[in-house]
Amino acid sequence: MAFNNSTVNIGGENYSSEDCERVFFMETFKGYSYILIFILSIIENCFLLYVLFLYENLKNVTNLFVLNLACSDLMITVTLPFWAVSLLLQDWVFGDFAFKILTASRIVGVYSSVILLTAMTVDRFITVVLHNMPRNKVRRQRFAALSCAAAWIISISFSVYAATKVTVEDRGGLSMCTKILKDEIGYKLAVSLLFFFLLSIIFFCYSAILKTVLQASNRRKHRTVVVVLCIVAALIICWVPYNIMDIIRFLNKPKSCFARQRQNIALSICRVLAHSHCCMNPILYMLSEKWREHLLDLFSCKKVRRLRDRKRTTGSSVKQKVAFT
Repeated sequence: MAFNNSTVNIGGENYSSEDCERVFFMETFKGYSYILIFILSIIENCFLLYVLFLYENLKNVTNLFVLNLACSDLMITVTLPFWAVSLLLQDWVFGDFAFKILTASRIVGVYSSVILLTAMTVDRFITVVLHNMPRNKVRRQRFAALSCAAAWIISISFSVYAATKVTVEDRGGLSMCTKILKDEIGYKLAVSLLFFFLLSIIFFCYSAILKTVLQASNRRKHRTVVVVLCIVAALIICWVPYNIMDIIRFLNKPKSCFARQRQNIALSICRVLAHSHCCMNPILYMLSEKWREHLLDLFSCKKVRRLRDRKRTTGSSVKQKVAFT
């Protein structure tokens, strides 16, 4: 797609044809950005899951949340190559069913991660702020398991509804993804209220957590709080601008072509920033000293050697017992 370098009049405004090409440029930018995010996210999150299963106790509450968050990120990640191909070709070539499935997968990943981070923050709040209360390890594990189950059930419910309200239409020989929501304003309002309600819970909990940590004399035991705070901050930085721009786009529809293009450019940048959240959490976990030790241990193959030596020791002891018998 190319334009001559001339001046055109659209919507009563004069501007150069280079401005008309900006939308196509942003679609290309988004396409290649999605491919890069996909590669980084797949490597990082699969590596994170490998370290979790190799080193960590998955019954631990924090590890359970981390496991589910990695799965949420991967739910979004697997959709990125399809969106990238569609943006680069300027055509949806995967059919109506694939569009519904991928839309549902992305919504599940986004809202499950927000709900999981809210539950993770509440767990930190109870542990740090309400530390004088009698704590039950089994009850805490049960809360974490129920929170994870609720996160998946709520996000899947949203995704199923949204997937039934989208379709692919043929427009001028090209397949275009469109929404057929009859009550789109009600759906947008419900989703936005859920998102910002959960953020308000996170903000309240972390305000109390930070106040307690700053007043404490021994802060070493609260290092997990710093990691979770960074994860929550990454969520806010990545997803809040996109949600705000999405609401603005829905409520404010510019009449001029140039104003619509500026709005689309801003929304495109916010979308790329939002999807980049998929590959941020594994990096933030490296702030923890324990995770850095796991990485060093893994790269030096100490864990693998220990497991292999243990198997050899076990095998030799069995042989000695058999020989003795």
